Amino acid sequence: MKRLMSISLLLGATLAIYAGNGQLVSNPANINGKEYTNPIIHADYSDPDAVATPDGKTFYMTASSFSDAPGLPILKSNDLVNWTLVNYALGAVPPTEYYAAAPRHGKGVWAPCIRYHDGEYYIYWGDPDFGIYMIKTADPEGQWSEPLLVKAGKGLIDPSPLWDEDGKAYLSNGWAASRAGFNSILTLSEMTPDGTAIISQPRIIFDGNDGVNHTVEGTKMYRKGDYYYLFAPAGGVATGWQLVMRSKNIYGPYESKIVMSQGKSDINGPHQGAWVSAPDSSDWFLHFQDKGAYGRVIHLNPMTWADGWPVIGVDKDGDGCGDPVRKYRKPVTAPVVQCKDTPMLYQWHANYNDFYGFPTDRSMMRLYGHKVSEGFVNMWEVPNLWLQKFPAEEFSITAKVQISAKSSSEGVSSGIIVMGWDYARLGLKKVGENFEMQFVTCTDAEQGGREHITDLGTVKPTRVYNAGLYPNMECDIYLRVTVTRGGQCTFAYSHDGKKYTDAGKFKARAGKWIGAKAGFYSITPDNIADRGWIDVISSDTVIK
Repeated sequence: MKRLMSISLLLGATLAIYAGNGQLVSNPANINGKEYTNPIIHADYSDPDAVATPDGKTFYMTASSFSDAPGLPILKSNDLVNWTLVNYALGAVPPTEYYAAAPRHGKGVWAPCIRYHDGEYYIYWGDPDFGIYMIKTADPEGQWSEPLLVKAGKGLIDPSPLWDEDGKAYLSNGWAASRAGFNSILTLSEMTPDGTAIISQPRIIFDGNDGVNHTVEGTKMYRKGDYYYLFAPAGGVATGWQLVMRSKNIYGPYESKIVMSQGKSDINGPHQGAWVSAPDSSDWFLHFQDKGAYGRVIHLNPMTWADGWPVIGVDKDGDGCGDPVRKYRKPVTAPVVQCKDTPMLYQWHANYNDFYGFPTDRSMMRLYGHKVSEGFVNMWEVPNLWLQKFPAEEFSITAKVQISAKSSSEGVSSGIIVMGWDYARLGLKKVGENFEMQFVTCTDAEQGGREHITDLGTVKPTRVYNAGLYPNMECDIYLRVTVTRGGQCTFAYSHDGKKYTDAGKFKARAGKWIGAKAGFYSITPDNIADRGWIDVISSDTVIK
């Protein structure tokens, strides 16, 4: 099956609100039929959490977005299987100046929790360097409030609010060892009833330093009947399991049980997500699976109950711990709304500023060349990368672009990129009176790995025209990256959009807490006055 997505950009690309019907991001195999296949979203929507609308017929999901902007994606579904990206709740990551100054790889928005309370939707998230933030709205597809710092501090991650029946409000959270110096504990604090501030000291309610449940984090708190339930992953991202704790007292003590693990399946590390109920009162669990370069892809598993404990997946041996499913019946057989393509797939690698670029009346986006540092080593320092998640296991992105440079702007370079800890890019570099087609790879970018550059030949400008003090050189060209199973990437270029020449191969690698991403770049040497640029005229993504 193939799906073609022609992405055309609206001016709202740098804002938190988008017009239009959204972008369907789910597995194309699940659009029809009564069964679904996992992963339901083969894209990096890490640490998912979801909530139902009051009538139980619509669901909204959000996910970690780290330092990319806009952040906190809002996805919508009417069947828990097919999801549409309809909004971003966060226009810029707070503190905005810090996240605009440079790419802050691996920092920012960690493991958000979305809840509905008293007519409004709330999202809480932890930033391990600054504390726990909250935003809210009456309409998830509309404008969200400005971020509020509910609790400042280092190491605070993975918060989950609970409004109790007596009107009191609580917030559970985990801790990041990289900032706090300890982890594997869950703590609980009381909040003001409006959820805007912490009013008690935290108290440990579960200790994973028991020789069994190391790296417990990602807490989600619920109440069902007489019990408080804590859903939390343990064991690490790639090889962990789903843990549930329960107690009749919100402060514990909690008894614990592993309710889903990999078992005999080929789905590693199945954990961390959201308990939601379908309109027929059946229970389901959305969670992620770590797939390396593809990031943390989204699965849906049935959830049943036995002796007051949830069982996630299918428990064939009756031990109370389920295995994740590859195929299962759909929770709801409602028709999938076929949505128009919109620009929401692309995000900046840092908070936006005007130097990054603008949409135009003839192109999706114009990226101006980021002025790199004097001792430029690799693209890890570049904030204005305009990127989308890998949307499937196998896909291609083909872009018609126009690359420009002033005759004085020696060394400016623009093109297409697959970005991660390792990366590859294909583009044109201005050299003398022409451009040079270059295929560039880099290994261990965060550790200062140097670029390996392969010159593929000289490309003459399509046109040269007077533009102030210096002429402007333009080149019309088509750039393509094709990704096959295992994250194997093939780059190619064409002068006419018909005949393509392979330029180089590369194996994608995840970034810092995120999957590899694909998109566009433009860089300018630090000693060059006039920035080069790239106009992304069109970009077509074909999912195989």
